[in-house]
Amino acid sequence: MDCPLRQQGLKPGACSVRTPQGLRPACRATLKDQGGKPQRLIHTLHLSRPENYLSIYQSGCNMACRKCHSWEFSQSARGVWMSSEEIVDKAVTYDRMVTLHEPRHRATAWHAQESCRCCGSCIIYGVRSEGCPGVLDPSQILLSPQGYGPARNIVAFTGGDLTCRPDFYCRCTEGVKERTELWVLIETNGYGLTPEHLDRYRQSGVDAFWLDIKAFDPARHRWLTGCDNDRILRLPEEILSRGFVLEVLSLVIPGVVEAEEVGRIASLLAATDPSLPFTILAFFPEHKMTNARPPTVLEMTRAYEEARAQGMQNVRLGNLGVFVRDQSDWDFLKAKVDPQGR
Repeated sequence: MDCPLRQQGLKPGACSVRTPQGLRPACRATLKDQGGKPQRLIHTLHLSRPENYLSIYQSGCNMACRKCHSWEFSQSARGVWMSSEEIVDKAVTYDRMVTLHEPRHRATAWHAQESCRCCGSCIIYGVRSEGCPGVLDPSQILLSPQGYGPARNIVAFTGGDLTCRPDFYCRCTEGVKERTELWVLIETNGYGLTPEHLDRYRQSGVDAFWLDIKAFDPARHRWLTGCDNDRILRLPEEILSRGFVLEVLSLVIPGVVEAEEVGRIASLLAATDPSLPFTILAFFPEHKMTNARPPTVLEMTRAYEEARAQGMQNVRLGNLGVFVRDQSDWDFLKAKVDPQGR
């Protein structure tokens, strides 16, 4: 199983994962061919919050992120082997329970909060919360492993990332498109999205990408992930030129990726399409960065303001529970940030 990135004249990712036999390439430890049909090691699969779509959490990844929030299974081979046919069967079952049908251009995690804040107040207390968008009827709210919310007509691949191996994703997408009315979203670090692979994803019917741009500065990106980012920074234009829906995510990590760095990413995005949905998440200590601190509300609002100053029109802060620690933080945030992300 030769590396497809190497075949295209590119560097492989930082893709070793832990197995009982020691370190192995992720594509060999968490992906296999069974009788001509690709199978993937899946950690779990359920209706996720606050994205409000069916998420498929994959083991194995082509980056080795120091701050990985899914390191237990993305950096180790853990899970159950599932074929593309089994994934499609799960999607068919999920399709029957969808309570909110979104148009294709809203096949993102970013748009989820415009319909529901996942507080569960309308179900638990019988009244809407103060921040409720007032879009949905309580009959559209379901309980899932991560809480209350609707089931939107989207299936997403998340957790580990092996988009450098398109076969599995393409097989799954073709089956989902044949048997359901779901949109297909891939959450990705972008390292496997070469032009050749993007063309394959478009042909198979993939609708959207959620691109995690971890840093603008090459050295910072390499320190965080073990990989270069020159191709990743070209991806917004490459993805949009092929008609995919795109949203972008960046993480604020004090001392590594701060407001100025987020601003550089935002400037790149604004030059491509200033209306792109852009989520700025707060880092919380995990994996190899347990000694690092999370950002403050001031640091997060500075990153938000920097993104807006660069021309980004749709910006949202996430992981509020990490940096909003008391009422004064909450009041400060509300005074600084548009609650609708605009």
